[in-house]
This record gives sequence, structure tokens and C-alpha cells, in this order.
Amino acid sequence: MFIPFFLKLKEAKIPVTLREFLTLIEALEKNLVTYDIEGFYYLARAALVKDERNLDRFDVVFSESFKGVERVGGTEGIEQVDLPEEWLRKMAEKHLSKEEMKEIQSLGGWEKLMETLKQRLEEQHKRHQGGSKMIGTAGTSPFGALWI
Repeated sequence: MFIPFFLKLKEAKIPVTLREFLTLIEALEKNLVTYDIEGFYYLARAALVKDERNLDRFDVVFSESFKGVERVGGTEGIEQVDLPEEWLRKMAEKHLSKEEMKEIQSLGGWEKLMETLKQRLEEQHKRHQGGSKMIGTAGTSPFGALWI
């Protein structure tokens, strides 16, 4: 998906280099943006366009290359799957520290935590950043960054 985008930029006579393309890929590998087409747009533009005279051509190539991608991050068309509770418990034991497991117990145990997560997911209708209740980034919620 990204190589054809890079080649289309070259075809549009936007002077992008392999080094700039690799910088974009490196930024994506470091999760500077995830599941956010607007964030990806600005990251790609910053990494690949060095002259403002090329912004319009970049916009045209970007929109052609990623047409319809904005729907990928949503929940439409994604089938809900119930994960086996035993599998979730084993994954928690494998990946969480003893301190994190104690914190789960202090929050009412695994069942209470999952019940609260489900309730918050039903209440939350947009991206959230900061705070201690809703699911998002830069906050202290025990659920972390689940919002896509």
C-alpha cells in the first residue's frame, strides 16, 4: 500500500526521496500514528513534502491512494467476537506484572474490571485524551488506549 503511494508521488513529479520514504515507514513502526487517517496524512506530508509548492499535488495523490480508508478504524463491518475468559486470564498472567495483577484485584477483580470496561465502551462515543475515567491516551484509566 505504501510503495504504490510513494511511486505515485514520484509520477506526480513530487521530489520525494527513498530516505524520506524510509523516515515515514520508521515513524509508522514507532506508532507515531495508529488507525488515524488524518494523523497519517499529516505525518506523510511532513516526511515527504519539502516544498509547499507540492502540497496540492500531494493532496491529490494522497486522496487517490487512500480513498475510503477513513472507514477502516471504525467498528462498522467488524464482527464482534467473544474472547474466552480463560484465554484472557492466561494472557494477563503471562504479560502483567505482579503489581498490575494486584491493581486488578484492588479494582474489584477481573470480572468487575471487564464489566466496567464494557460499560465505558458503551458510554464513550469519541476519542478521549487524558483523564482517569474514559478509555484513551495520556490518562490514568486502567484500560489504556483502546479507542480507535
